[in-house]
Amino acid sequence: MIKMNNLKNSLGLRLLIIGGLSIILLIPSFMIQEIISERESRRDSVIGEISEKWGQEQTIVGPVLTIPYRFYLAGRDDPDPIKRYAHFLPEKLNVNGSIAPELRYRGIYEAVLYNSRLSVSGNFSPLTPGSLGIPLQDFMFDEAFVSVGISDMTGIKESIDVIWNEELYMAEPGIETTDVVSSGVTISPGIEAGQAYSFSFGLNLNGSTGLLFSPVGEETTVHMESDWANPSFAGSFLPAVREVNDDGFQSEWKVLHLNRNFPQKWNGANKEVASTTFGVDLLLPVDEYQKTMRTAKYAIMFIALTFLTFFMIELLSGSTIHPVQYLLIGFALLIFYTLLLSISEYVVFGLAYLIAAAAIVSLITVYSFSVLPDKRKTGIVFGVLTLLYGYLYILLQLQDYALLMGSIGLFTVLACVMYLTRQIDWFEIMGSGESQNAEGASVKQRG
Repeated sequence: MIKMNNLKNSLGLRLLIIGGLSIILLIPSFMIQEIISERESRRDSVIGEISEKWGQEQTIVGPVLTIPYRFYLAGRDDPDPIKRYAHFLPEKLNVNGSIAPELRYRGIYEAVLYNSRLSVSGNFSPLTPGSLGIPLQDFMFDEAFVSVGISDMTGIKESIDVIWNEELYMAEPGIETTDVVSSGVTISPGIEAGQAYSFSFGLNLNGSTGLLFSPVGEETTVHMESDWANPSFAGSFLPAVREVNDDGFQSEWKVLHLNRNFPQKWNGANKEVASTTFGVDLLLPVDEYQKTMRTAKYAIMFIALTFLTFFMIELLSGSTIHPVQYLLIGFALLIFYTLLLSISEYVVFGLAYLIAAAAIVSLITVYSFSVLPDKRKTGIVFGVLTLLYGYLYILLQLQDYALLMGSIGLFTVLACVMYLTRQIDWFEIMGSGESQNAEGASVKQRG
């Protein structure tokens, strides 16, 4: 009984307990963040399953002209030379295309899929294989081939016919060497040293999420258009010209060979060609999991500021709130994040936030009226909670200014607390043995 009286009569002791409860409540808040990550992983898994059957993110590399050559390990007398490959990139590469996106659903999850139609053309300058330091007679021109790298062959929807120097060739699947790309299609036209070549072909590809290109031309120009209004221009290069509005986007890239870190011709492997890409990702307008995770990271601030509000009411009015009641209020604050997560999977994030916030503010306000049977005090709690949830929603919308606005908000809260407690004798408050009513009367008398 003495200990309970000490707890009731000492604001200092209760302040320490409230601080401890705030720290303890961080444990379930971290568990909620794990749940959000788990649901996001589940969403990504479902999207991956849909994309696997339709076509995943597509990366187009090429065309690349490849000429095998004989490499002698033990000199020219070696009876069994090794076959190696020399690779040549085009002088000009022009790509014009359109992306037709669509949304596919599985359960509550949605995936962005697309069909792209690309027109590819360009030319190779006169071939000079001898400039690679390999004897001309070692080149196997009769086995030369031209390859186009396509990252996901599942997405090919039509046969690929290549016009090579005015002659028509039908592309075959597979590439003889993985020096440059690991998957794609190939044609085998006749190749001669010193000869220039032109090419053109079309691609009808299904894919998901994004479409990327490698700047293999000495001058690479890519023009893309789509009716998707939420593009994200990705990769090593941004478009030189772009126009984005509610009706979709148009973009154009122009990349020179001087802008990249691989040459126009080489022998052997060069994986940088396929890894240096640019293009566009088709983003969903709202990623509810990322926004919910950002919201959950403010849990400690919400708990601290809400507890601070109730403690200030205790301090300035002489009311008494039991630590168990603080704990219940803390649990209510955490339930907000699970409500937000579950509701946002079915409705837009803004509406889900409004529903979850209204439910929690109402719950805590009604509970506060039973704990603090005073309309004015309950109104203060309602106002503070409404302000907190409204302010957090604004922070979520202002990604670039979230840190600035959050810092200003915390500064304002601290300034208000310092002003309201400027005349309080904290030595007396942190002590024990005096009745709560005496403390409240002392505070009111100083005010």
